[in-house]
Amino acid sequence: MYSFQDYIKQIKAYIKRPLSLFDNWAAKGRLNWMPDKWYLSFMFRSRMGYWMDWKNPKTFNEKLQWLKVYDRNPLYTKLVDKYEVRKYIAEKIGEEYLIPLLGVWDNVDAINFEKLPNQFVLKCTHDSGSVIICKNKQDFNIREAKIKLSKALRIKYYTLSRERPYKNVKPRIIAEQYLESTDLKDYKFQVYNGIVKNGFVCSKRFSSEGLHVTFFDRDWKLLKFTKLYPRERELSPKPLFFEKMVKSSEILAGNARFVRVDFYEHHDKLYIGEITFYPGAGFEKFTPIIWDRKFGDLINLSK
Repeated sequence: MYSFQDYIKQIKAYIKRPLSLFDNWAAKGRLNWMPDKWYLSFMFRSRMGYWMDWKNPKTFNEKLQWLKVYDRNPLYTKLVDKYEVRKYIAEKIGEEYLIPLLGVWDNVDAINFEKLPNQFVLKCTHDSGSVIICKNKQDFNIREAKIKLSKALRIKYYTLSRERPYKNVKPRIIAEQYLESTDLKDYKFQVYNGIVKNGFVCSKRFSSEGLHVTFFDRDWKLLKFTKLYPRERELSPKPLFFEKMVKSSEILAGNARFVRVDFYEHHDKLYIGEITFYPGAGFEKFTPIIWDRKFGDLINLSK
């Protein structure tokens, strides 16, 4: 229960940063009535510290907001759906890039855990973050997993940051094979108007140091800036399938002005992680900030 001092602290925090009240109401779904453009304008000001320029967006984060509002290709709904996108990937580059599927269900009660292998990964098809990893069924808390997934299924992911492709995704649960590794790296390639220009590698995700995000250019050269997370001092050796990742990303990107394609290298095999259109929902700061403009210059909104 809040004390009088707690309320005073909260009031002072709102006075110091008034738009934090907007964030609070948005998280609770109280602003779902707001048109996308209004909602994103206030959220952008709150998260990024400056107002969106809708008429002439320049930075990477500004242009992602513009794309949310004005780029409404219905294909994107299929591409962000973690189940439906599998068909698209298979058609475009082949089934061998898909992490083996163990099942798909409309609700948690339909999952037959006895039929699942000792190790597996559960995730919802309509959101980001509802991932549950089972490394050993004997230690796996099924009740806790069901509670988490049931809660995730009820969340309307589109309303949180107005990423429109998620609006009509059918909420389901899928199970995929667990890719066991001591340091499974996640390679993410950013495609601008059909061409890979840069990307980043996620490493040390489960280490005591915490997640590191290190950016590289198309030639696997280190880009010396940070974005939300710390980076490695040097790039690791170029991945075995680097050129194949570049080519596959450009095929899967199609006509999108911007899209990111994620890969895993596992035991000399290449798998697609996911396809996303708005990294960090377009609310992640660059350090130094000039890189926000540099990446923004790579997106041509007129095409």
